[in-house]
Amino acid sequence: MTKNNLLHVAIDGPAGAGKSSVAREVARRLGILYLDTGAMYRAFAWKALEQAIDLADADALAGVVRETTLDFDVEHYRIFCDETDVTEAIRTPQVSAGASAVAVVPGVRTYLTELQRRKALENSIVLDGRDIGSCVLPNAPVKIFLTADLRERARRRQKDLREQGRDVDIERVMEDMEARDRQDAQRAAAPMVQAEDAVLIDTSYMAFDEVVERVLELVRGVRP
Repeated sequence: MTKNNLLHVAIDGPAGAGKSSVAREVARRLGILYLDTGAMYRAFAWKALEQAIDLADADALAGVVRETTLDFDVEHYRIFCDETDVTEAIRTPQVSAGASAVAVVPGVRTYLTELQRRKALENSIVLDGRDIGSCVLPNAPVKIFLTADLRERARRRQKDLREQGRDVDIERVMEDMEARDRQDAQRAAAPMVQAEDAVLIDTSYMAFDEVVERVLELVRGVRP
């Protein structure tokens, strides 16, 4: 627990490991807030693409992000960028690629990290992303690093894409995931890394409820 008795749960890991769905369900069962930090990067990438900002122009991106308002409807899991509901719009392959590009910009990461920490200062919360335990909330009492076999992660992402009406070859999905993993791990600003005190959970052969219960066990271990 934090000094003010707020509970912070940090869940990190690569794409397709189940971070968002697990974090959302853990937060629901605990009765606390859930914040999808990846959606914040996606939402800003959506704005940058809409405004035709050069994603290689770090100065421009750093300036625009500080003029951007990101809000969440935590009850219905909606995200708004400058009052526009972008919940569905940010799940396209183009925005995903854009999110990877803006995420390596130090000015963007600094600002969004500030927003994430501010939210955590005021609330018991579950955050998921790629640098929560290592950078955003290094003192969180519960840190999880979720992972899974690459093909299994790609299968899950392919299933999500098909549900959105986009049929993508699994080999292509795997290639995209490998590239994203490499970029996230090698970026200079807050790279994706398992925090030293994070608990590794491989979800490859675990049922969803098993993963959720494992995280809840860790929470029960730190709650009085």
